[in-house]
Amino acid sequence: MFSLLDFIGTTAFALSGALTAINKRLDPFGVFIIAFVTAVGGGTLRDMMIGKTPVGWMLDLRYVYVIVIGYILAIIFRKKLDRLRTSLFLFDTIGLGVFTLIGLERGIVFGLHPLICIALGTMTACFGGVIRDILCNEIPVIFRREIYATVCMLGGIVFFALKEINLNQDVLYVITSAIMIIFRLLAVKYKWYLPALKQN
Repeated sequence: MFSLLDFIGTTAFALSGALTAINKRLDPFGVFIIAFVTAVGGGTLRDMMIGKTPVGWMLDLRYVYVIVIGYILAIIFRKKLDRLRTSLFLFDTIGLGVFTLIGLERGIVFGLHPLICIALGTMTACFGGVIRDILCNEIPVIFRREIYATVCMLGGIVFFALKEINLNQDVLYVITSAIMIIFRLLAVKYKWYLPALKQN
């Protein structure tokens, strides 16, 4: 289940990055680069911080194949997918939920404190999108009022709370990622925002 979720998240973020780049009218190579960094950016930063090198995607070419598949799907179906800001949002949300779990698990494997694991999960989920937005000349979503990194932190808290009651591992993954995805969908639907800081 963990590997399956990992590849689902990678594909979702590759699609998200590719669609963003297509909207910015980048050429095919530019679209591929944005898809790639969106998919692996957060995980690369996480692995470097915990000293796990070479980083994950360099040791397993399946990640590269999955990114290429996401890129090709975005190119082929761009006209159908582009109607949908909804598609971009949905793929980004799926990636957010799944990659948070992956970061949490990496931290646990390295024996890190739960708070640090939650930080790693948030970083894994958000920083590919940060790199994508910066390269596409956008203010990163994580720095806007939209509920984004907060979802990852909520997911981390739920994950460790459920872990205490000894749930089956696969069930734990599914429930935690589902809660994060549903919470973000509800936040956007009902326009839940963090308050912006104002000057006096």
